[in-house]
Amino acid sequence: MNALIETVQILRDKGGHPVFAVLPFADYQALVHNKPKAEPGIPIEVVDKALENGWSAARAWREYLDFTQTDVAQRMGITQGSYAQLEAKKSVRKSSREKIAKALGIDESQLDF
Repeated sequence: MNALIETVQILRDKGGHPVFAVLPFADYQALVHNKPKAEPGIPIEVVDKALENGWSAARAWREYLDFTQTDVAQRMGITQGSYAQLEAKKSVRKSSREKIAKALGIDESQLDF
């Protein structure tokens, strides 16, 4: 079960209808600032693609999202060949990983597997 849902208390009116939700302040701040409290997950299909094919996390995500190397390279502002070199590596510099994640529209931590 979602940890946020487990920590919320619902206050009801005399008729039993929900009126207020009381939640921990840290959870409230996360909601207000639009920052999820939990780490983003990695779909099993992405992990399976990487493991079954020996692909990097970047390639598995790209394939899963149905992007071409050219699509991602354009989003990063580099050539397709340069992106292909990055994608072929099992690990890349933090700055490159951040750029790849942004181009794919995922959180950087989702490339950590």
